[in-house]
Amino acid sequence: MADAFENILGQPKVREFLRASVVSERVTQAYLFVGPAGSNKTQAAYALAQALMCPKGPCGPRGGSCGDCDRCGRIVRRKHPDVRYFAPAGANGYLVEQVREIVADTALAPIQADKKIYILDRVDQLGAASANAFLKTLEEPPADVVMILLGRTRESVLPTIVSRCQVVPFRHIPASEAAGIVAQNTGAALDQARQAIEACGGSITAAVAFLRAPANERLAFRTRLFSDLGMLARADDWDVIEMARSLVEASKAPLDEVRASQEAELAENADFLAKSAIRQIEARNKRQLSAKTSEYLRQTTAMVRSWLRDGLMVACNTPELIINTDQRDTLNRLFAGHDAAALAAACAKVDECERALAYNVSPETCLDTLLFDVREVINGSGRTD
Repeated sequence: MADAFENILGQPKVREFLRASVVSERVTQAYLFVGPAGSNKTQAAYALAQALMCPKGPCGPRGGSCGDCDRCGRIVRRKHPDVRYFAPAGANGYLVEQVREIVADTALAPIQADKKIYILDRVDQLGAASANAFLKTLEEPPADVVMILLGRTRESVLPTIVSRCQVVPFRHIPASEAAGIVAQNTGAALDQARQAIEACGGSITAAVAFLRAPANERLAFRTRLFSDLGMLARADDWDVIEMARSLVEASKAPLDEVRASQEAELAENADFLAKSAIRQIEARNKRQLSAKTSEYLRQTTAMVRSWLRDGLMVACNTPELIINTDQRDTLNRLFAGHDAAALAAACAKVDECERALAYNVSPETCLDTLLFDVREVINGSGRTD
């Protein structure tokens, strides 16, 4: 029978290791999950949290994934107040103040469960000063706390952090295997699965969510984005600015549903929670909205990069390597015989856009700048410097 760990797609060794650790009750208080983007580290962290926090216990039905209790459901939906997710708050990584707030939070009692799980993403962006504020808590966390840290490679994380954690390596999942996993879990065709993975920066879990979005919202947004890109050649400056504005607005539309769900959940529990607990939930909700906003913007830039990359394949006379096959006619019309160097430079402009977004530059400003660059390339006037 399936358990919480079955959703760690493409990582059979990790599944078995975590499952055995929970069932044998040999769970440590600090883990470091290391692996490339798209290797399902975040999903594994939430699966471990679910297995540890299910009230029926690791030896109960489905090994900590009973599937019908409120606690499991909240963790699966990533809404449990005692499972905290953090990402770097600064453009260059974790801020010392942010880490101190996390450390202070670990001393507080759980809100609804008997323990708390802290998931810290991209800990390779934890600098020496921030790490120093964190080391003592990482080495000796409170008895009711489990820390799960996520990073790209063991070498990219400070040795003082690595030495205090149980390191769990995640393997790179080849693109063909990843597409097969997504297709198997969604019923999508392989081509569509590959396109979703491209849109989600290589993440299998995010690609599954992309294809399962209510009312096919993410697929509809993808269609709209590619349609706008195809019309850039005929767009004047005002058209480009308006296009960027409407795309940013559309990319954030699903946040209204997330926000409404958060408000309903808070209202449902407000009578039973202390003011301090309500403040913690509100802070968690704010972080969740911020993370979702960043995720949708990253999907937008990833899709632009994927479209330009396919244009480069057309320019290089290798159309068989196109990923967005539903865009083949448009790509051939725009980029057959085009300057490959200009297209490669345009792909680099996407990287610049993502760096600007990381520095909290206005999304509309970032996107309209990128669209102007793409229009120049389409019209044959893009710079290659």
